Amino acid sequence: MHYSARIDKDLCVSAGKCVADEPAVFAFDADELAEVKADAAVLSNEALVRLARQCPGRAILLTDENGTDVPF
Repeated sequence: MHYSARIDKDLCVSAGKCVADEPAVFAFDADELAEVKADAAVLSNEALVRLARQCPGRAILLTDENGTDVPF
């Protein structure tokens, strides 16, 4: 089952770790908050969990193919 990522902009602190680590997936929007790119590269579940765990604001949220939140 493949995970997908989204950003909770209320939690994003604009640290940029996700953008620096995976620029093919994340970018900054006009307000300098992270967002998942529309044409984002596909990452493994393990990579997405690693990125979510490393987010200082805990703003990266993961869901499975059924839309269920993935705890990490």
